[in-house]
Amino acid sequence: MIAALLSVYAILATTLLPRGLMRARWSDRAPRLAISLWLAACASAIASGILAAVAVAVPADAIGHGLASIIAACFALLDNGFDPAAMPVGSWVALLVGALIAARAFSGVGTVLVSAYRERRRHAEMLRLLGRHDSELDAIVLDYEEPLVYCLPGRQSKMVITTAALRSLTPEHVVAVLAHERAHLRGRHHLVLAVAQGLSRAFPGLPLFARAKEEVVRLVELRADDVAARHHPRVHIAAALVSLATGRAPVFTLGAGGETALARVRRMLHPAAPLRRREKLAGTMAVGVLLAGPAAVALLPGLSALIAHHCHNLSLL
Repeated sequence: MIAALLSVYAILATTLLPRGLMRARWSDRAPRLAISLWLAACASAIASGILAAVAVAVPADAIGHGLASIIAACFALLDNGFDPAAMPVGSWVALLVGALIAARAFSGVGTVLVSAYRERRRHAEMLRLLGRHDSELDAIVLDYEEPLVYCLPGRQSKMVITTAALRSLTPEHVVAVLAHERAHLRGRHHLVLAVAQGLSRAFPGLPLFARAKEEVVRLVELRADDVAARHHPRVHIAAALVSLATGRAPVFTLGAGGETALARVRRMLHPAAPLRRREKLAGTMAVGVLLAGPAAVALLPGLSALIAHHCHNLSLL
């Protein structure tokens, strides 16, 4: 029953849940919370698939006895009547499916991280040869005829601005847009994007992961805009975005322009009211439910067996 419940939830989460999340009109008002919700939904779907496989393979009473053993013997191994050698073939198949889901997720994210690291290292070498550091801007100035402002994440993170961008932007706009890039670096948004992109690559064709990738790409830009707007006038950020809207930064970097720029201009000029406290609390609780829900459902039979085990022992006293 538990395995079936988790399997059904995993299917619904990967197909129908994105529709509900896309209807959340508050996401633009709280991009960081919305990012957490999308990633929690992805983690919830993956965890449900893995735990469903475990629930098929491992009997509930073995989990319960194992928990009792842990409590009684200070983290003893699960050795109370559970013999892996006696497991049927179907249980091994279920465990294999769970392991493949986990391996697929880690492989997808790892591949994106390694690929992006290699590309950024090559780009950093190019910047050392062709760019020059501007101490006043604390950025690399690159001779290029397209207006671009972007950041290169990593251990030796860099912000890059082209000479075309310096010509088209006023000094106030330059400072504001560099604050946007600095927000990307401090927020480690490249890691958030790597998770979303890696899961989309690992599970192609599933709406949840495809939508999560698209939304996270958009939401990290909104988040950086909001952080920059704490210290710089919104109109300066909006003006810079207009000038950089047609720019195409390298795919492995985080750029201020791009196809979302014009929509972000409207958001900067007409900011919506921030979420109220209870709305933030509801969103945070939703993230918690998504993250903890599958584990709680999977552990329910084991906890029931644990309680029954202790009740039986108490009745013998």
